[in-house]
Amino acid sequence: MIMKIIESFGKEELAIVHTGETSRASWVEFVESLQPPLPREEKWVLIVSTMDGCPVQCAFCDAGGAYRRNLGSEEILEQIDYMVSRRYGSTVNVKKFKIQFARIGEPALNPSVLEALEMLPRKYDAPGLLPSISTIAPASSKGFFEKLYTIKERLYRGRFQLQFSIHSTDIFQRDWLIPVRKWSFEEIADYGSIFCGPTDRKITLNFALSTRSLVDSDIISRFFDPGKFLVKITPVNPTYRSHEKEIKTAVEDDGSLLLHESFVDGLRARGFEVIVSVGEPEENRIGSNCGLYIRRHIDRMKKSPEMYSFVKSKGGIE
Repeated sequence: MIMKIIESFGKEELAIVHTGETSRASWVEFVESLQPPLPREEKWVLIVSTMDGCPVQCAFCDAGGAYRRNLGSEEILEQIDYMVSRRYGSTVNVKKFKIQFARIGEPALNPSVLEALEMLPRKYDAPGLLPSISTIAPASSKGFFEKLYTIKERLYRGRFQLQFSIHSTDIFQRDWLIPVRKWSFEEIADYGSIFCGPTDRKITLNFALSTRSLVDSDIISRFFDPGKFLVKITPVNPTYRSHEKEIKTAVEDDGSLLLHESFVDGLRARGFEVIVSVGEPEENRIGSNCGLYIRRHIDRMKKSPEMYSFVKSKGGIE
C-alpha cells in the first residue's frame, strides 16, 4: 500500500498543507513551504508529522490530544516522498533543503524518527539536506537523544538543526504551557554542551511569546552558553486552543514586540544571538503555521478571520 492523499490546501508560492492517510491507515498532515522572496531552488522547507495525534497537549497547540500511535519510519518517509516526487526525482537540487520533524507529534517520543534520519541520505541525493527536530525534551527520552547525537556525528555534522521549545523561564508557567515531565534547563544545557560541536549549528531555544509570558534573560544566561545556544522568538499563532485559553501573541506581524523588549535586550547584552521569526500571516489562513491542525478545524468547522480560511469543504491549491 501507498499513502493516500485526501486534500491539499494553500498557495504554490507560499505554503501547502497536505492531508493524507498513510499506508497503515493513519491520518497525517504535512507541509511544504517557501520563504519569499527566496525561490524554491534556494530554500525549500518540508514539515512532517511523526505521530497520529499527540500526547503532549501544549496549551496553544491544536494538534494535542487524540493520540493513537507513533508513525513508523516508512510512514514518515511517505510524507517526504510525496512532496519530493511532485517536483523532483531522487536528486533534490535545493541549496537549503530543510526537513522539519515538527508538524504533528513529539519526535523525541518516537524512535522511528531516528530510523528516518538514518535513511534520508541513502534515499535522496540532496547536498543541501538539513534535518531539523523541534522538541519539548520529554523526561523519558534520554535514550533517544543519545542516539540522535551519534547519528548527527556520523551523518549530519554541521548540517543539523536542533530546537528546544521553552516558552517560559518560569517553572510553573512552563509546566502549564507544556503539561508533561520534561528536562530541566540544566539538563538541556548539559546535553547541548555535548551535542553542539565546533562546526555545528547553534541549538535553538524557542519562545512563542504571549502577553502573559514570564521570561527572564538572567535565567537563560545562568544556564546556557551563548556560544552553543541562540534564542528564537516566535508569535503565538491563532489556534483554537490559544483562543480558548486567551493566550494572545506578543509578537506583531512585522516582528515588533508588544512586550518583552527588555528580555531580548538582556539576552543580546549577554552575548546571545536572538532571532525574531514571523511567518507570513497568510500561512495562518492556510493552516501551515506551527500549532495549527487541519483536522481539528474540519471536526469543528468554526469560522475565524485569522486561521484556516483556505480550508473549505474541498481542498485547493492556488
